[in-house]
Amino acid sequence: MQSLSNRKKVIEQKPMNFWERMYLPAIVKGLGITIRHFFKKIPTVKYPEEQRPYSKNFRGLHSLKRDEEGRERCTACGLCALSCPAEAITMIAAERTKEEENLYREEKYAAVYEINMLRCIFCGLCEEACPKEAIYLDGPHVTADYVRKDFIYGKDKLVEPVFDITKLNPEKTN
Repeated sequence: MQSLSNRKKVIEQKPMNFWERMYLPAIVKGLGITIRHFFKKIPTVKYPEEQRPYSKNFRGLHSLKRDEEGRERCTACGLCALSCPAEAITMIAAERTKEEENLYREEKYAAVYEINMLRCIFCGLCEEACPKEAIYLDGPHVTADYVRKDFIYGKDKLVEPVFDITKLNPEKTN
């Protein structure tokens, strides 16, 4: 069959000399590379005791943020779930009641917000799609586990704790 470009590349094999046929130089060269690697610095990090430095754009676990008043920012618009290419985010929206005004920012909130960490590819598109800046990938690594259902993170694991400013500067009562 003729090639499409009509260009042929002629490959010539030159005969091997005596040393190349014995493979000794190639074996010695390979052993030299192996011995050199024995004396290099080991890049392994002893994980629980040592933490390796992360870059500024490291994407860790998801976290649902709160506003300055401690209310959840998420308004259950669903843009994060729509932008997720792995379809890892599911949510169910609900209307807030009068008693819940201090818990949620808007009239609509995410009653159920789940992320399947086994499906998540940590692309950050959910973070970019959120108009309320409610979700960020700024947490630690996803921890290892044995059961698949433990990798479905709900609001109990995702929502950041309420920040209490009174604990920041306690008044001295001495």
